[in-house]
Amino acid sequence: MTFPTGPVTVPDVVDHIADGRDVTAVWVNELGGTTFSVGAGAEFVKVYPDEHAHLLAAEAPRLRWARRFTTVPEVIDSGPGWLHTRGLPGRSAVDPRWADEPRTAARAIGAGLRWLHDALPVDDCPFGRPSWVPRDAPAADRLVVCHGDACSPNTLMADDGTFAGHVDLGDLGVADRWADLAVATLSLDWNFGAGDFQAVLLDAYGVAADAERVAYYRRAWDSADDGAPASAG
Repeated sequence: MTFPTGPVTVPDVVDHIADGRDVTAVWVNELGGTTFSVGAGAEFVKVYPDEHAHLLAAEAPRLRWARRFTTVPEVIDSGPGWLHTRGLPGRSAVDPRWADEPRTAARAIGAGLRWLHDALPVDDCPFGRPSWVPRDAPAADRLVVCHGDACSPNTLMADDGTFAGHVDLGDLGVADRWADLAVATLSLDWNFGAGDFQAVLLDAYGVAADAERVAYYRRAWDSADDGAPASAG
């Protein structure tokens, strides 16, 4: 998952949705998917190739459900291989705005995951486990509704550095909270480099490190069949 580095062709469905408004490609992923900003961030459209269209079909109902309890994008419409949502205030935790403030970003990510885990009701969740979490995972430390792809880019931050919302919930499901925390702490290394940021994230979440569970869920993440979580950004 990364910012586009060159020109990106705008699909017809995005042109139709934009209806003359400005369109900018803002995010690309390893599956060939692209997220477009429409109207300077008022709306967004994610477009995936046909072989991965089912991933967006999985995300739409998860967003609709989660939005009842926490801050995630509102689904406007969806179709084969595309998902149209309203924008949320805030910027991704990996936005250049936060490049020189990784500790602030780590705190927001940790606080955001705690908010998500506390807000989403396990008993009401109509979805199974995240696709990459093994069926025979160890007994949970705390069973929660996980984001499922808790990498740094999927946390939004307000201008004051606090948590503002989550995006890309296509693999949302019930699992041990360490499924999210293991991936979230790992992704800090990818996005911000060396530092004490993992400890900052866990402190903001309000939990002590659990090396055994972290190692287990990182192995599961790395060995997922397709090499990527179902949402893939």
